[in-house]
This record gives sequence, structure tokens and C-alpha cells, in this order.
Amino acid sequence: MIQNFAFKTKYSIDDLLEIIRLLRTPEGCPWDREQTHSSIKKNFIEETYEVIEAINKDNPDMLREELGDVLMQVLLHCQMEREAGTFSFDDVVDELAQKLIIRHPHVFGTEHCETAEEVLTTWDRVKTQTKKQTSITQAMESIPKELPALMRAQKVQAKAAKVGFDWDSVSGAVEKVHSECAEVLDALENKEQMDVNEELGDLIFSCVNVARFVNADAEESLSTATEKFIKRFRVVEDLAKQRNIQMKEASLQELDVLWDEAKEITK
Repeated sequence: MIQNFAFKTKYSIDDLLEIIRLLRTPEGCPWDREQTHSSIKKNFIEETYEVIEAINKDNPDMLREELGDVLMQVLLHCQMEREAGTFSFDDVVDELAQKLIIRHPHVFGTEHCETAEEVLTTWDRVKTQTKKQTSITQAMESIPKELPALMRAQKVQAKAAKVGFDWDSVSGAVEKVHSECAEVLDALENKEQMDVNEELGDLIFSCVNVARFVNADAEESLSTATEKFIKRFRVVEDLAKQRNIQMKEASLQELDVLWDEAKEITK
């Protein structure tokens, strides 16, 4: 038990750093003390998605709280490395500040950018130089495999497009979707699971290309489609109950009728 800690009405980042340090001490919290980078890595992902939820809900109070939870994850990881003698939170702040200055030569240097597009071009160029990447393949390989698959695919495609490896128009991307769909059907006919998996991947990858062409976020598009499905399925269940239809025993034709009604209701 830590009894000499001073309670305040308003805390600073230095106070927060000290609280995290104390939680990890023998007198602190047994749970916090036992954690490692690996044991809490999923917590980081969960907290980040809760920030996204707050943004989507346009809820400032929720956003403030969830950003605090993300910051706690950052500070815990920093404290672990501080204990190991490798780096501290101050080192993270210093490296970030240096990176921001170097990657904004149009603000802190002599370069000039008029538009957001020009800024992104400058950012990519400086990033490539500082990371010593000499090819687009290296830039693609630097995109974390841990990213959601749709997000990673879209980023990889954007890298290829920067050097002209791309369709001339969205119609080419759409035609590729049809082509990949046909290959999925062929694989299904042959009943080779490995081929089906591969062709499905190619089909999804080609759909992501279409999303990129029309400036849509593939990850968000799929998320929206999933939410729409849930909303319509709820209506289907409600209609089935109203009409004493047992969904497990109903024919596909009966369910299709309910689904079409649900689509009309949820327009």
C-alpha cells in the first residue's frame, strides 16, 4: 500500500508518469506489476477501437476518457522499457518531436506546400529517405502485417499506384472483380479448398482496388455493410415472429421474401 501519495484536484503528465511508475512497484498493483508488452498488446488495440467508437458517436466526453485509456497504454509500455533501461517516455517524446520537424520541411524548413496533396507527397518522400527505403517493395514491406487485412491491402495498392502500377480507370478495376469472381466459381467447381481460399483472397483484393479508385475506405465500407446486414436481419426476425414463421424451418424463398421486405423498411 502506498500511503504517502499526494492527492490533487488537477493532475499533470508528470503526475501520471509517477502514478504508472508506482503501479509497477512492489508496493503497487499486482496486476500492473505482472504485465509485459505481449500480455497487454491486445488491450492497446481494444482501447484504440474505443477511441474510434467515440469519434463515430461524436461524443467528446467519451473521446476524452478513451484517449486517456490509450495514453495509459503508451505510458505502461514506456515504463516497462524504463525499468529495462532501454528508453523512457521522454525519449519517445523527443523522437516524435524530431520526426515531426524533419517530416514537415514546409513548416520548419525552406520547402513550400500549398495543398494537402503536396504535403503528403513531401511526407512520403522524407519518410522514404529517413527510413532508407530504395524501392516501392521495401515501402510495401514496411506496412505492418498486423493491420486489418483490408486496410493493409489498400495501403499496399496505394504504394503501387504511386509509380504507375495501376488501372487507367475504375472500369479496369471493376472488370478485374468480375474476372476474379469467375475464378472463384471455377475453384468451387473443382472443390479444391486451397484454390478457393486463394481465389477468394484475390477477389477481395480486387474489390479493395475498386474502393481505392472511388476514394472509399474498404475497411469502413465493409463495416457499414455489416451494420446494415444486422439492422435488416433484426427486421427479418421481427417479421418472422409476427407471422409465426420458424426461420430454421422456413424455405429459402420464404426468407427471401422477408429479406426483401426488410430492405424496403430499412431504406
